[in-house]
Amino acid sequence: MGMVGGGEGAFIGAIHRLAARMDDQIELVCGAFSSDPKKSRQSADDLFLNPIRCYDNYKKMFVAEARLPASQRMDFVSIVTPNHLHYPVAIEAIKHGFHVISDKPATLNLDEALQLKSTLNNSDCLYALTHTYTGYPMVKEARARVASGQLGAVRKVVVEYSQGWLSSSDDESSKQASWRLDPHRSGISCCMGDIGVHAANLAETILGSRIKQVCSILESTVEGRVLDDDGTVALRFDNGAKGVLIASQISLGEENNLRIRIYGELASLDWSQQEPNSLKLSYANKASEILRAGVGELSTDTTNHLRTPAGHPEGYLEAFANIYSDFATLVREHKSSQNPKISVPSIDDAVHGMAFIETVVSASKSDIKWHEVPQHS
Repeated sequence: MGMVGGGEGAFIGAIHRLAARMDDQIELVCGAFSSDPKKSRQSADDLFLNPIRCYDNYKKMFVAEARLPASQRMDFVSIVTPNHLHYPVAIEAIKHGFHVISDKPATLNLDEALQLKSTLNNSDCLYALTHTYTGYPMVKEARARVASGQLGAVRKVVVEYSQGWLSSSDDESSKQASWRLDPHRSGISCCMGDIGVHAANLAETILGSRIKQVCSILESTVEGRVLDDDGTVALRFDNGAKGVLIASQISLGEENNLRIRIYGELASLDWSQQEPNSLKLSYANKASEILRAGVGELSTDTTNHLRTPAGHPEGYLEAFANIYSDFATLVREHKSSQNPKISVPSIDDAVHGMAFIETVVSASKSDIKWHEVPQHS
């Protein structure tokens, strides 16, 4: 693996590296860790990388790595930069024949996402998007329960992602806040583009259904902010289910409260990222069940993504690692021309995510109630 971004002072780069090496399937061999060559070299030194394979910028890295023998060059690049660089780095990587795993959102806007999809379709490269929360084993179990018909027809979805870390203007001085609130680096949305799209993807993944219409209210709560820091979206799914999505970064006291409840005609389920090893199933005429990771009869997809015995908590890093491990399998099997039955968040998810973000933003500015989310896959 090579990496672009994620150098000293970056939060998410270290998370990606921890996740990538958790299963001993991936080795970090090179990187362009900062737009500042000095910082990039220092980051490479801190990570004990060969100085020769620390590059001043990503373009030099792809050229140099492509010239190495196949047994030595990186197989794929992990993109962990601010949003505005995701697209150009991915395009350059594909141009040189490297697979890509990228932080979300995949691009700065929908046009770029569609161009990225077209470029991928004309290449032999793989692509994955790190929608981390789909990596949790009990999210996979929730998806299996819905797909099996245990809930019956789904009637309502309530998905929430609430944080409080941007509740004050004083919070804007950090590196993580400054670029997220800058439309030139973040795109047209802060809150909905940063965490709301995670909630949307989680709901779609568990339901096996796309959001087709939205009605939204986005707000910039803190004075002087250009981008939204809070939002509520009414949802209509293509399977007939309806729902609501709440995303907030000004909910004081909330840490990382991602929760989803799905209500069907026969049963309902409830999962929270802050209690990830449990999945609650409720019924009309019998006692509720609490399914626990590693206990009892769970789907094959669930058990394949568990690492520890029951009662040994798995969390965010392990969910992240599941995506990296699955992508490593895809890369390995791609070399041998096999077609493993493994799925990771894909370019189609990337395109739909950008379509969702742009539609929610435009809907919030409109007096029209319902807005169609363009379907490109």
